[in-house]
Amino acid sequence: MKHVFKIDTAVRFVVLLGLVSLFSDVTYEAARSLNGSFLKILGASGTTVGLVAGAGELIGYGLRLLSGWLADRTKKYWLLMIAGYALNLFSVPLLALAGYWEIAVVLMIAERTGKAIRTPSRDALLSFGTQKMGRGWGFGLHEAMDQIGATAGPLLVSSVLFFRNQNYALAYAVLAIPAITAFAILIFCKYLYPSPGELEIKTKSVNTKGFSRQYWVYLLAVIFVAAGFADFPLIAFRFKSDSLFSDTIIPVLYAVAMATDALTALIIGKLYDRVGIKVLLAGVLIPVFFAPLVFLGNSTAAVAGMILWGIGMGAQESVMRAEIAGIVPQEKRGTAYGTFNASFGIFWFAGSAIMGLLYDVSINSLVIFSVAAQLFAAIILAWFIYGRNRSNWSK
Repeated sequence: MKHVFKIDTAVRFVVLLGLVSLFSDVTYEAARSLNGSFLKILGASGTTVGLVAGAGELIGYGLRLLSGWLADRTKKYWLLMIAGYALNLFSVPLLALAGYWEIAVVLMIAERTGKAIRTPSRDALLSFGTQKMGRGWGFGLHEAMDQIGATAGPLLVSSVLFFRNQNYALAYAVLAIPAITAFAILIFCKYLYPSPGELEIKTKSVNTKGFSRQYWVYLLAVIFVAAGFADFPLIAFRFKSDSLFSDTIIPVLYAVAMATDALTALIIGKLYDRVGIKVLLAGVLIPVFFAPLVFLGNSTAAVAGMILWGIGMGAQESVMRAEIAGIVPQEKRGTAYGTFNASFGIFWFAGSAIMGLLYDVSINSLVIFSVAAQLFAAIILAWFIYGRNRSNWSK
């Protein structure tokens, strides 16, 4: 009976963190759907918008190396999460007061910085709570809740703009509601679980200095997945440039991909707990051919490509994160997730930049680059799976 209680307690912890992410995504994903247009209204140039977006993502991922290391060094996971979420969430409604693009840029960069500060600690705490309920299911459930928020947020502000005559200030101000809700749930979760590390049954770590070889091989596979996975703005650019879909349909296709992401995370998470890391190999191979479908295909092929793209996102945000908890001891999780997230983000940014350049030169070359990078990632992942149980992998 005591064991059942502990599992229920862990599930409640994961669900509460999922609710925090759900309302957080409503907040900042809604803002991200407005930011480009808002900067245009305030008089910013296209170059400024591009630099802000690029700098925000680089800071948002690169800073995770430091914040993850700091979390493990200080063990102040909750402190870093609370500080990061406060900056991440409350920078958004403050945009309602930004009368100049320079102020808006500072707040947008602050939002990305807050996310960088809190994400490694969040993932580490999530890994503590998912052990008993199944890491795949726990991370999958969290990702599904996350994507519900990511879908609802843009729809919310779109409704505000539609019914309130394009009032951007009001749209940003409304986002104070999900921001406050997310932060209140976070504080409540901290009150209920001051020491979430106790939810996990600790095992002795053989290697106390640095990460094991298997972690670095796994990370190598991850960065090739990231490099070959085109970001949605580039896909949308192709849809718009070739008049494949109307302006109103393109966001719907993104929503379809996000729904696919959420469903995939739940399914692949359950399968991961049953068959292990092998399911991730399928999660990498199935989306391999999204690029030729979305960049070379007709409208029907493009829809199929977006579904494959959503499957890839679901695998990356669920079991790809869950596997880290299985190969890294608890005391190193913050650093491990910080390194993982930073590496994924930096190589995704670099890969998207390369594909953007190739788009202007040869779309066929873009497709070849994307497919080759992901196939190479699958080969490395297969090598990782083959050697996972060998004794020298843990050294």
